Amino acid sequence: MNQQQYDKVKSANGFIAALDQSGGSTPKALSLYGIKPEAYSGEPQMYDLVHAMRTRIVTSPAFNGERILGAILFEQTMDRDVEGRGTADYLWSVKKVVPFLKIDKGLADEANGAQMMKPNPGLDALLARAKAKGVFGTKMRSVIKSANAQGINDVVAQQFATGKQILAAGLVPIIEPEVDIHATDKAGAERMLKAAILKELDTLGPDQRVMLKLTLPSTDDFYAELVKHPKVLRVVALSGGYSREQANALLARNHGVTASFSRALSEGLTAQQSDPEFNKALDGAIGSIYKASIT
Repeated sequence: MNQQQYDKVKSANGFIAALDQSGGSTPKALSLYGIKPEAYSGEPQMYDLVHAMRTRIVTSPAFNGERILGAILFEQTMDRDVEGRGTADYLWSVKKVVPFLKIDKGLADEANGAQMMKPNPGLDALLARAKAKGVFGTKMRSVIKSANAQGINDVVAQQFATGKQILAAGLVPIIEPEVDIHATDKAGAERMLKAAILKELDTLGPDQRVMLKLTLPSTDDFYAELVKHPKVLRVVALSGGYSREQANALLARNHGVTASFSRALSEGLTAQQSDPEFNKALDGAIGSIYKASIT
């Protein structure tokens, strides 16, 4: 493991940029960026366009390791180049931004008020490839839609079982059991989730550390216990459908929690902007999220 990257993720100021929209969410991301579905045909063209969008973000002078700790990549982004280097290598070597990889294969159908991750039989091979390309850690998402103890315990058990597989491969997992912001009894679901996470953290070995990516909670500082937990490298928050302004306001009230925003980061960026306009808009977005992340 790269000690410089570990130390940065553990203690540096900044936030994680989530640039990991995958097949299902790519058309929406492109649409918000000002490229409508009729502007391209077929997946290869769509992925070329979204890679161009991500390249424009990461090569912008506004995007650097002073305010950004890490960036989460989609598998196709990891496999492509930015300015002649592999994307993960570019992020760290040029920008001093720690590379992460989204490794889940999407969500299974809802059961017991939750959506677990789909089976992922090729995970070991993907982790080996990611490690070889210089990736530091991974991210995987499940979704909790109601305060159902069975569903929440199933999600957390699956996340930690997969997390241990990732740790064994020499990478740091970001465990992401998202609570839907419209969940029935969101606060109740968060209480059950915290209890389940604390129980699983006790099963980790003495040298094992995980990161947690959680929905901004209904009660300020509700996850303070997890922020201080010796087995947790860092707690980050997803924007979860909130606007950037809403997400930043909530984030600032949760001390020690850092942003890991996707849509809220790229909000207001379009393909039609000139480079100076684009860089100014991105700089403003990064500045506001950074400020909310260092409370």
